[in-house]
Amino acid sequence: MVETLDAVEIGEDERLDLENLATGAFHPLKGFMTREEVLSVAHEMRLPTGEVWTLPILLQLQRKPRVGRGDTVALAHGGERVALLHVEAAYELDLRALAQKVFGTDSEAHPGVARLYAKGPYALGGQVKVLKPRARGPLEKTPEEVRAFFRGRRWQKVVAFQTRNAPHRAHEYLIRLGLELADGVLVHPILGAKKADDFPTEVIVEAYQALLEGFLPKERVAFFGLATPMRYAGPREAVFHALVRKNFGATHFLVGRDHAGVGEFYDPYAAHRIFDTLPPLGIEIIRVGAVFYCALCGGIASERTCPEGHRGARRSISMTKVRALLREGKAPPPELVRPELLPILSQGVSNS
Repeated sequence: MVETLDAVEIGEDERLDLENLATGAFHPLKGFMTREEVLSVAHEMRLPTGEVWTLPILLQLQRKPRVGRGDTVALAHGGERVALLHVEAAYELDLRALAQKVFGTDSEAHPGVARLYAKGPYALGGQVKVLKPRARGPLEKTPEEVRAFFRGRRWQKVVAFQTRNAPHRAHEYLIRLGLELADGVLVHPILGAKKADDFPTEVIVEAYQALLEGFLPKERVAFFGLATPMRYAGPREAVFHALVRKNFGATHFLVGRDHAGVGEFYDPYAAHRIFDTLPPLGIEIIRVGAVFYCALCGGIASERTCPEGHRGARRSISMTKVRALLREGKAPPPELVRPELLPILSQGVSNS
């Protein structure tokens, strides 16, 4: 039966999204979005049924599909049929208008916009059924598996920490903040595609493992991964990240400065303000301002803990700065990143 169906070839990004739809990671979505859902999310940040959702989850095509509503097609990856899609909508997208709404720009200099354009102007929407799950890495757990992990540890209050990058001192500060507030912290890095100058996923994972093994209480940190690509959608992606982590069982979610931002496309605190425009999401948002090294405070501090008079003694912390120093063959100072992580990060830069 499956072999007789028309097949649509999907890429790695869509394969990951497919399984997130099937496992409930993207609840309340059950399939790739229809045109009605896309427009509702783009304009209202809600699904037509009323639930908050901020990013389109699309099955895009380069060519106009030959199937329509009511058809069932096989989804193939690498030539192998891995899922079924029950088509509810076959439609064309106005990609520039969609980009402007979702990303706040239609510029191809934005990596999320460029990715949207590259995947094609047509789309299929409908519920999915996975026939052949992909092989999962050791960090990849379903929402139910992660919730069971929390139940096993009797964690009732869980703070989730999202990251697309290797850990620097500000990231560590946020994790420790979460440990002060909760029974445990879920460190949940993005395992899918990222922009070319981000650290490779394997380097990010190895660096966090080293941080966890050497400097954090292992019994209070859950280290799993989220297999989905980064969208770099700034404030809208902050909401998306929060909703997904709620599905994994987190009760609180850390949102730092310029969450999911890229370049100068977003105001650094837009990702804080967007939550003021939305109803309660069922997960508490912990908003944290800029985190930096202050020579006068003598350590890592934030806008809320460092006196205004120390402004001239503050040194910003960014992985962009760390990467630049490593590429120049210089060791970033310990106030930016732990020296113990530098051999791992250096390898990531040399291979990038």
